[in-house]
Amino acid sequence: MSGDTESAGEFEQLFRAVYLTFHRRDAPRSQLPNASLAVLEHLALAGPLTIGEAAAHLRRAQSVVSEIVSHLERQGLLERESDPADRRRTLIWLTSDGQAILHRQREVLSQERLTAALGRMPPVQVGALLAALRTLIQSATPSPAAAGSHEGNPS
Repeated sequence: MSGDTESAGEFEQLFRAVYLTFHRRDAPRSQLPNASLAVLEHLALAGPLTIGEAAAHLRRAQSVVSEIVSHLERQGLLERESDPADRRRTLIWLTSDGQAILHRQREVLSQERLTAALGRMPPVQVGALLAALRTLIQSATPSPAAAGSHEGNPS
């Protein structure tokens, strides 16, 4: 077994251990339903929309999206506002709480657990760890020059 293969195997085991140690553990029933999450995600990407526009994108009945929006509005995650370009239209948009919830939903690892563990490490090691992870990610995609140098070479 080559050194690179052994290193890859060890990294895979360590990565799994990191995930199992630091994955986010939410309280039961603290996750948003998928339909609500889809509305928040779409708004975050598309910007303020009418309920009809959101319903068309999500391929849901307008009444269904309206019900989801009303629920999210009661939770303080969305708000309705008049369209400045046309006061007859009402737009829906994320509140700051909605943006924070969406950010939290996107997190895979627990910020609190990571902060505590990294706080117990010497700053030099934290910097080295982060630099090594950045380098690993960057090396996953070869540079255009490196990719071109392998063309025509049988592997």
